[in-house]
Amino acid sequence: MKKKMFAIAPFLLFFVVCFAPISDINGKWTGVLNLPDSSTFQLNYTFKVDSGKLTGTAHMPQCDANITDGMINGNDFSFNVPVPDGNAPHTGKIYPDSIKLHIVYKGQHLSAILKRGN
Repeated sequence: MKKKMFAIAPFLLFFVVCFAPISDINGKWTGVLNLPDSSTFQLNYTFKVDSGKLTGTAHMPQCDANITDGMINGNDFSFNVPVPDGNAPHTGKIYPDSIKLHIVYKGQHLSAILKRGN
């Protein structure tokens, strides 16, 4: 019986670790987006997850924009931010202390690292 328990324990531990969420995305996140012309743009988001749906706000200097079409699946997520002339699709991955964000804006592929804000 003990041999069976020792054989099963590693598998149970594996499933617990693999299916546990790494981090909670709820709250404020900030980062700096490096643009192709070497300028920077401050990024500020407030995220909220409810039943697998990602909502929130993108805070911009001109105004705030509600996040649309937000989805989260484990540590991967996606959403759109309405911008003049369309949307800016965002995809990202959640890590224990940060978020890696990929943004497509006017055909340009941009990336940033976000950290939890205050």
